Amino acid sequence: MFYSCLLAAGLAVGQPAMPKRVDSTEKSADTYRQEITETTVFQNGQGGYLCYRIPAIVKAPNGHLLAFAEGRRTDCGDFGDVDIVLRTSKDNGQSWSPIQTVADFGTMQAGNMAPVFDLTDSRFPNGKLFLIYNTGTASEANVRKGLAVREVWYKTSTDNGQTWSDAVNITTQVSRPNKPDLNPSYAFPEDWRSYANTPGHALQIQKGRYKGRIFVAANHSEGQPQPQFHDYRAHGFYSDDHGQTWKLSPTIPYPGGNESTAAETANGSLLLNARNQSGDVKNRLLAFSRDAGESWESVVVATDLPDPVCEGSMITYQPRRGSSMLIFSNANSQTSRTNLTVRTSQDDGKSWSAGKPIYAGSAAYSDLVIQQDGTIGVLYEKDNYTKITYARFSYEWLVK
Repeated sequence: MFYSCLLAAGLAVGQPAMPKRVDSTEKSADTYRQEITETTVFQNGQGGYLCYRIPAIVKAPNGHLLAFAEGRRTDCGDFGDVDIVLRTSKDNGQSWSPIQTVADFGTMQAGNMAPVFDLTDSRFPNGKLFLIYNTGTASEANVRKGLAVREVWYKTSTDNGQTWSDAVNITTQVSRPNKPDLNPSYAFPEDWRSYANTPGHALQIQKGRYKGRIFVAANHSEGQPQPQFHDYRAHGFYSDDHGQTWKLSPTIPYPGGNESTAAETANGSLLLNARNQSGDVKNRLLAFSRDAGESWESVVVATDLPDPVCEGSMITYQPRRGSSMLIFSNANSQTSRTNLTVRTSQDDGKSWSAGKPIYAGSAAYSDLVIQQDGTIGVLYEKDNYTKITYARFSYEWLVK
């Protein structure tokens, strides 16, 4: 939410020494032995779009990387002629395919995409890609006032994003709007208004009792706008039948809970990690679920995850040796969208490492992915929203 609230870039006091950085176009033999390698994936003004925002990335079963963004045709504002676009890499992020438009809602808004592969459907042995996204016909401010509805849709692909199905509207399953004048089915007393998936990747539970569940972290506003954005709440939704039906996860009971991400914990359950839009504390909000999103334990303010009121990404990583861990990326500051940092947690999010800096300058939204070779990648907004860059680094560097 509030993507257009641009915060000035700056360097944090006492900034740790930055790692070596190389451009991926270099041809030296030791290029990919450096600590961080970066490639620009979406550059403002190229590919038919004035601006690119809101990165999301997933790895296909064949190892290809699929990088999504909102392509904003006329300006960098949140609302307007916004499409969902895709570029693919077959070489672990060194090079990227031409831009493909995946979802186009005419002159209106399509965005907040949450891609995820279903790897448990026997009908599709090579995996089925779900792209869950939102559409909008009015600005977020006007949606909060009850003047329009943000709808929820998905498309699927069985060839790793080369071709796509028609869109399916699942708004009545995963939202609770009260606008029967727009659609008789939109007559829910809860009166949800603003709505956004993640943004970033969704996930599928890989083990345990809930193996195969597709879970999408999300947020919404309830009723009339309130001071300090207390009408906002984080929530989620999920499917246990390969997307045929969807169920709502309970709302996280913290006023101001906003953009959220989720990851599987060591025992096959979930941790939800949300932005605190209220700003009462400039830290992330965490909620743990023992039943993969069917209920939540008490919300915890993560004092070791400072945040400037921005989006963050979280993913599960399984080292070659040892137990799985959580990895989290965000702008490591309480005052500005700067200092993109990646941290680890060995105890399902109860505590987090000091982290490793990826970029000290202007950096905002990000999304994490694990490459086929075990390398970690982060797709992030860089340099005052002028580009979206893919950075990759080793697990060994992250934890050393």
